Amino acid sequence: MSILAWSAIVSLAVWVWLLLGQGFFWRTDQRLPAVDDGRAPLPADGWPRVVVVVPARDEAEVLPLSLPSLLAQDYPGEAEVILVDDGSTDGTGGLAGELAERYGGLPLTVTSPGEPEPGWTGKLWALRHGIALARAREPEFLLLTDADIAHEPDSLRLLVAAARANDLDLVSQMARLRVASRWERLIVPAFVYFFAQLYPFRWINRARPRATAAAGGCVLLRTDTAVAADVPEAIRHAVIDDVSLARAVRRAGGRIWLGLAERVDSVRPYPGLGELWRMVSRSTYAQLRLNPLLLAGTVAGLVVIYLVPPVALMAGAVAGDAPAAWAGGAAWAVMAGTYLPMLRYYRQPLWLAPLLPFTALLYLLMTVDSAVQHYRGRGAAWKGRTYAGSYVSRNGE
Repeated sequence: MSILAWSAIVSLAVWVWLLLGQGFFWRTDQRLPAVDDGRAPLPADGWPRVVVVVPARDEAEVLPLSLPSLLAQDYPGEAEVILVDDGSTDGTGGLAGELAERYGGLPLTVTSPGEPEPGWTGKLWALRHGIALARAREPEFLLLTDADIAHEPDSLRLLVAAARANDLDLVSQMARLRVASRWERLIVPAFVYFFAQLYPFRWINRARPRATAAAGGCVLLRTDTAVAADVPEAIRHAVIDDVSLARAVRRAGGRIWLGLAERVDSVRPYPGLGELWRMVSRSTYAQLRLNPLLLAGTVAGLVVIYLVPPVALMAGAVAGDAPAAWAGGAAWAVMAGTYLPMLRYYRQPLWLAPLLPFTALLYLLMTVDSAVQHYRGRGAAWKGRTYAGSYVSRNGE
């Protein structure tokens, strides 16, 4: 057989293993536990106090769509919101106060921590300040949520009920990202698909977990566990802060749950390829621990897993190489089939599934660009700040 045929057979074998042996990552049924017809059961000892901490840097564009949803939570217990204005230049802090006056609801405190001290990433510096203020209120839970995340009115109630009913220390939902533009439709569902492939939710949620991760946009964290895990100080230099947070909680003996959200949405727009490219590439090389060998392995893996199948099918058909065409077509079919549940979750047309190899090629180029930007001194850049390699967590995150 030809080299192309052997490559296609290897790709097909990998896809069969991914289909059956990678925690059924492609399924989208990991949803918030302890939910009964959209209503959360009343805890036996009453609803605990919760403080919501929102780090925000130059978020005036999205804040009118997200902050009112937090203020409007119908949580039955005591709750309040702390928005940490992380050096914004667009009036984020003032706008937050105006929105609170206009909409009412939960009490809002707006505060600013000043510029980060050396060794801290901006978001974690803001969280440090917000969590310190929150702990003075002695809450049982902290809800850490990004400024672009909108919550349905019962979101907090359902999160707390899930944590209480299942004795969880960290409950994280991957917010449903915005999918409106042509590029968002092509790239966003694949972003979540690739994340789930790397961190299968079932493995994370097992009694004996085989993986650890969280989604930073929506994290309900037990305050005592945050103290035991020394969060956020223990992860102050982490660029991939959500995964680092989950690992710190796990090391402290905490129980973690991660799943897809139904009632938590990101309102941040990524209308063009450039915005999506920067969103992905700013931290991809940090995810690879700034390691050139891991980069090379990732590129080779993406080529074999995602690019070889369509190339083998088309080249094999043209050249009359039946084994290459058959194996490439079968691998491509399995690949597309595993992508269908994520497209359904995002309510996107199913004909996008065969385009996954093209999207994977874009992610490959974004990954390489992330490394290039790092070596040019512009890696992990976000809203005017650039974090060097020393800011990636040294605890293996």
